[in-house]
Amino acid sequence: MRRWLVLLLLLPALAFGAIESREFNDPAREARYFDLINKLRCLVCQNQNLADSNADLARDLRDKTYEMILAGNSDEEITDFMVERYGEFVLYEPPLNVHTLLLWLAPALLALIGAVVFFTLVRPRRRVDPGVSDADLARARELLGPRDES
Repeated sequence: MRRWLVLLLLLPALAFGAIESREFNDPAREARYFDLINKLRCLVCQNQNLADSNADLARDLRDKTYEMILAGNSDEEITDFMVERYGEFVLYEPPLNVHTLLLWLAPALLALIGAVVFFTLVRPRRRVDPGVSDADLARARELLGPRDES
């Protein structure tokens, strides 16, 4: 009885498993297929690739990718087809061009700005110049009185 209960409790977890039902007779084509669906973004989910998404559009794009691989299209032709149809947003790694230049350069620019801020504002503050003479220290000790060292 316990086994059945455990199986019934685990049954909903099976719904989260992705099962790829496409058959390939060539392991190289299968590897290309999985490589492509991992590099293409789901347009509905936007933060998942085609391999991870269960959206209807993602299934359709996986089907189209599968058909194009079986038809003998190259990876570049499949990617070009997807970009032509859905725009560069479908790519997880957008190409370096005029439209994506800021996207590619932003991390370096932000690191440079951070370094400039650090070296101009933060670093000089670390050097402490007390500006207190020995006479001032002696006068402060006199005003504070004797310290109890116990």
